[in-house]
Amino acid sequence: MYAIVKTGGKQYRVERGQKLLVERLAVAEGDDVALEPILYRSDETVFDKAGLANVKVTAKVVAHVRGEKLRVFKFKPKRGYKRRTGHRQDLTQIEVLEITAGGAKAAAKATAKPAPAKAPDSDAKAAPASATKEKAADGS
Repeated sequence: MYAIVKTGGKQYRVERGQKLLVERLAVAEGDDVALEPILYRSDETVFDKAGLANVKVTAKVVAHVRGEKLRVFKFKPKRGYKRRTGHRQDLTQIEVLEITAGGAKAAAKATAKPAPAKAPDSDAKAAPASATKEKAADGS
């Protein structure tokens, strides 16, 4: 069982007990945070809005950290232009506590069943169509 969640403009595939780094969340360390599910996969796959309304993904904020430094170097040849800067992204380390899908299976089964097909009245529609074709062929 896993879910795909969206946070910080990115999507992550998460499972229960998994730790991952996401962009900084405005939540204190030790607090729980609810992540927005995009897809839930167990025995059934749920990705419609009605089914995802029942899916809850909760995670615990373990720590706020900073990513490793990225070096940015700009250079333009024959002009003497050189610039070196760096960037460190603010990140939050989270641990997925649980993925619950209350009623998600029932919603998935309800959406998966096709509506019963209604038998068309082929005799009523076929007779006038064939009659018009015969008249057109006669030229009257």
